[in-house]
Amino acid sequence: MQPQFFDKLKLLDQRLFVKINTGLHRRFLISLLYYITHLGGAIFTILACMAIWRFTSGPWSTAGLMSLTALAASHIPVAIAKKTYPRLRPYLALPGTHTFRNPLKDHSFPSGHTTAIFSVTVPFMILQPLLILPLLPVALTVALSRIYLGLHYPSDVLAGGIIGTIAAFGTVALWP
Repeated sequence: MQPQFFDKLKLLDQRLFVKINTGLHRRFLISLLYYITHLGGAIFTILACMAIWRFTSGPWSTAGLMSLTALAASHIPVAIAKKTYPRLRPYLALPGTHTFRNPLKDHSFPSGHTTAIFSVTVPFMILQPLLILPLLPVALTVALSRIYLGLHYPSDVLAGGIIGTIAAFGTVALWP
């Protein structure tokens, strides 16, 4: 019974991936999402957190340091999962997948970009709930971009979002 359940989940994951990656495929979205996806990349997230921490004061500086801490903490389970569950990226596994120039070749599960953007934005959303309005759509767009660009399955970005959110909540909860 269990294998059938997981087979159905895998099929659902692939179908949803194809709908997002090919069904929504538009030339202008490729360029737009190619740049938005980098908001979850290591260079941007680390530099943004460090800049907020160092060049602001009070609660903003604290939130920047919390985000940097959550980002570092979230990297550990992502690295372990990528080694433990080596999953081919969709563009390598599914024929007809749309992708962009120089796509990543490491393992797909979980999405590191999605983990990073959630681990960085959630502390700000917790400390200042009004920031949910601009930051949640940004985080969700980064997550969607990973699927749209053929780099991750929906379950990869869901796992990344969960890991990043848990790391952020844990960091805020444990903050002295």
